[in-house]
Amino acid sequence: MLKPARTYEEARATFRWQIPERYNIAVDACDRHAADPARLALIYLDAEGRETRYTFRALRDLSNRLANALSAQGFGRGDRLGILLPQGPETALAHLAAYKLGAIAVPLFTLFGPDALAYRLANSEAAGLVTDLANLPKVLEIRDQLPGLRFVLAVGGGEGALDFWATLERGADTFTPADTLAEDPALIIYTSGTTGPPKGALHAHRVLLGHLPGVEFPHDFFPQPGDLFWTPADWAWIGGLLDVLLPSWHHGVPVLAHRAKKFDPEEACHRMGRYGVRNAFLPPTALKMLQAVARPRERHGVALRSVGSGGESLGEATLSWGRDELGLTINEFYGQTEANLLVGNCGAILPVRPGSMGVPVPGHIVGVVDPEGNPVPVGEMGEVAVRAPDPVLFLGYWRNPEATARKYAGPWLLTGDQARADEDGYLWFSGRSDDLINSAGYRIGPTEIEDCLMKHPAVARAAAIGSPDALRNEIVKAYLVLREGVAPSPALTAEIQAHVKRQLAAHEYPREVAYLDALPMTATGKIKRDDLRRLDRAEKAGG
Repeated sequence: MLKPARTYEEARATFRWQIPERYNIAVDACDRHAADPARLALIYLDAEGRETRYTFRALRDLSNRLANALSAQGFGRGDRLGILLPQGPETALAHLAAYKLGAIAVPLFTLFGPDALAYRLANSEAAGLVTDLANLPKVLEIRDQLPGLRFVLAVGGGEGALDFWATLERGADTFTPADTLAEDPALIIYTSGTTGPPKGALHAHRVLLGHLPGVEFPHDFFPQPGDLFWTPADWAWIGGLLDVLLPSWHHGVPVLAHRAKKFDPEEACHRMGRYGVRNAFLPPTALKMLQAVARPRERHGVALRSVGSGGESLGEATLSWGRDELGLTINEFYGQTEANLLVGNCGAILPVRPGSMGVPVPGHIVGVVDPEGNPVPVGEMGEVAVRAPDPVLFLGYWRNPEATARKYAGPWLLTGDQARADEDGYLWFSGRSDDLINSAGYRIGPTEIEDCLMKHPAVARAAAIGSPDALRNEIVKAYLVLREGVAPSPALTAEIQAHVKRQLAAHEYPREVAYLDALPMTATGKIKRDDLRRLDRAEKAGG
């Protein structure tokens, strides 16, 4: 959609949304490219480094088979399909099949523990789930809490599950995709909040089209001939799915799929060089780790054309490293699950200002407003907001109209993030309006962590905050009040950390734990997390 331009003003002036009335993500991102039997869609590297290549035609036929197989299970339009898988062909096929059926995909992070999974599957009322042998035990542990879950497909089979590939093979390779409207629901991605449990952001099929300028702009007018995309970000998150996989496939650009259990910067550079990766979405934590790699272009053959990053502000040191070691300008961008890729940089036509999120992406009307939705003067702090209607905006929170209504002030969707705009339109992030923890690019809500901590028998009261960290931007820190008769100890701390890691998610466990006699509370009984953040900073400053 975004035409190559010589200036930002030209890019904005020539941009036009092209949103048809009827639109299906799977048809757009896969089937329409299948006429060419050799057109490459996916290069998949498994955990052992074995490579498998898939064309768009192969993905079309396989997703048709899966759609027919799911239909035979009584699964169809409007039903929710949980997808608990890492990057890989089965993940992509599950998404494509769901969209073809007119069903709703519910991506789930493989690091989620049983409690996190149980909530999301129950709240979405998922009728089916696609997973693998590594994650099946967590599903079996909570199966009795999910009366609406009619079937489980597992890669490799397993107890209580149908074998994914054997079931798929029983389906015919021809299927007529559902004739969906662009406004029909396609996807629920759960986002952490600071009050209450996570909320499911419901997106329409049009969300893919809404993302396109936000991908094309920070990747210097993506696509270009020879482009190939990769990200270490999991496809369960909006950053992996809608910033990389589906936009690439909209343009017929192949994607490299591989997500190691642990990010190894040397191996990542080797992989990018070996496969000729030209475009990458690299979260700030990954960029910091990559800076330890000496001469990535010379030693590993890294030949990137564009790198986008988001989740926290990039400093001059990281930008300089990108210019010196990668030979390009790293373009930062900004968004959130409910409204993604709203602001960004495009070094090809605009100077990048270190510390700035960038400028509004062409097609989006982004402002800085007060709590009532009134734009604030240039240079003044306010809340980042995007004006509706906009095709990237979510339809609303799943079965939560009250929370949806609170997200808006008039025509403005409020992001909850504080920033100011300068006289040239660049936005400068200041902080969050809420208590979300930003750790290694993950936006983590404290409530879910606190609820999990409270389930440990030693814990009487719990609070979670973000504590500054050089590598991850913030880490989760827990302040605990223990039950009477229980004393703090390193062993108890390790036990509590393992409890959260096991029950909730490995990326959400508190890396630091502190003990207090009482938590600071408001008169109405709410935790005063600001007081705890000040206490944390004072402790680390030696105050």
